[in-house]
Amino acid sequence: MQWSWIGQNWGIIGQYTLDNALLGLLPPLLGLVIAVPLGVASARWRPLYPPLLSLTSAIYAIPSLAIFVILIDYTGLGNLTVIITLTLFSLCILLPTVVDGLRGVAEPVRQAATAMGFGDLRRLVQVELPIATPIVLAGLRIAVVSSISLASVSQLIGVYSLGYFFIDGLQRDFPTEIYVAIVLVIALALVSDLVLVLIGRLLTPWQRGRPSARRSRRPTTAEVPA
Repeated sequence: MQWSWIGQNWGIIGQYTLDNALLGLLPPLLGLVIAVPLGVASARWRPLYPPLLSLTSAIYAIPSLAIFVILIDYTGLGNLTVIITLTLFSLCILLPTVVDGLRGVAEPVRQAATAMGFGDLRRLVQVELPIATPIVLAGLRIAVVSSISLASVSQLIGVYSLGYFFIDGLQRDFPTEIYVAIVLVIALALVSDLVLVLIGRLLTPWQRGRPSARRSRRPTTAEVPA
């Protein structure tokens, strides 16, 4: 491990880290934007969900590099090819979580909202989606971590990312580059996951006191029967 190399190449390391972060974070957000309306439709009209699930499962089974090759003829060698590919992979993860989250809303809760005068849209936005948020965020965390990892593969088609250090390190038999890239990919994934956890805590304040509420209160000495 040559520590001096890190200081001498700090500029390019930072640039490729930012590139990898952009390629890793944007697709899951786009996938979420697509997955929410599709998930709502699938939860409302159940026959729609099986074919959508089969389609996304089939896409997820295709290697990312193969999709890169297919899209190159249409989108070229650039960020767009990588973003489309990783968005499709993120959608494969997020669609089932959105559907599961919405289907997990108890029917009495929906009925209570309707009885209070909530229309379908207001009930969805103010009741169902907030209740489904923890499950959706769990899926988003998986999608983000996967996307950050897969973004490094984009270097194989000439799109700069931390994958550059993997390839260059192998070609030059210089493991320092590989170690740096591994650490940075892991760091990006951990930081992104932590941010999503904090966002989840902000969006679901009602869950913060849940563990303590479940604990049984110990009786005092005066309350213990003789």
